[in-house]
This record gives sequence, C-alpha cells and structure tokens, in this order.
Amino acid sequence: MANVIIRNIIRFFLLVLVQVLIIKNIELGRFINPFVYVLFIVVLPFETPKWLLLCIAFILGITIDMFYDTAGMHAAACVFMAYLRPGVLKLFSPRDGYEFGTQPTIQYLGVPWFLSYAGILVVLHHLILFYIEVFRFSEFFSTFFRVLVSSIFTMLLIVISQYFFQRKKEQE
Repeated sequence: MANVIIRNIIRFFLLVLVQVLIIKNIELGRFINPFVYVLFIVVLPFETPKWLLLCIAFILGITIDMFYDTAGMHAAACVFMAYLRPGVLKLFSPRDGYEFGTQPTIQYLGVPWFLSYAGILVVLHHLILFYIEVFRFSEFFSTFFRVLVSSIFTMLLIVISQYFFQRKKEQE
C-alpha cells in the first residue's frame, strides 16, 4: 500500500513537471494544447475512494492553474473528470469486475479498453477546460475543433507514456 502511495506521489510531481516545464513551452499551433497531466487521474487505482479522487483532482488542477495562471479552470475540469471517472469505469467494467490492486492501464486491460476509457475522460476534461476558457458560444465550432485536436494529441502522449513505463517495468 505504501509503495502505491509513493509511486503515485512521484507520478503526480513528474506529470506536473513535464506539463509545466516541457509541454507548456512547446508551441504546437493555435489549436493544439495537449494536457498530459490528466494521466494521473486516469491511472489512479480502481479502488480509490470517490472523495479522495475529487480532492486529488482538485489539488492537481489547482497546481496546474498556478503555473498556467488560469484561475481555477484546470481545477474545474479535473474535478469534473474525476467526478465522472467512476461512471466511465462502470461503463467499461468487465463481467467479473476489476481485479483488486490494479490500475487502469494498457498493461492490465489492453489497448482498446484503455483508449475507450481514457479517450472519454480526456475529451470530457478538454470540453470543460476549453469552453470555460472561451466562455462564449460564438466560437463554438473552433473551440470544439480545438477540443478534438488537443484530445488526440493528449491521447497520443498518454499512450506513448504508457508504453514507455510498461517497458521499464518489464525490464525490472
């Protein structure tokens, strides 16, 4: 149990650092804004209590908000994503349920399951984040395009990181 907590604390700081030191400083165009830090919420263990999930999501979001100077937009999007996570997990639940002590990763549940699960959460996060940022419907379609393109790039980075860390675990 302590090992899982320490691993998640390290993952939290690593993803925040990657987001604010690397991804934030890469200019990918007006419509492409990947947010790889959401991987932290996506891969939290299945048995994480809902109240803890919401608290962690808020802390993660407000931490990103401090670096992006976005006044709670990331916190709102992260809490929304964390609130819907149990329902999305239930939607994709296997017949026998999830194995205790595992995490929702490509390594444990396969590529199609992970892409469906993580893709829904990432799109929901990006929808809330970008529409709060714009806060008007006059740019509805350009914002929706931005959500889709950014979600694709975020998912690409998430899948690459999943394979990178999967290989690392297999070598140990």
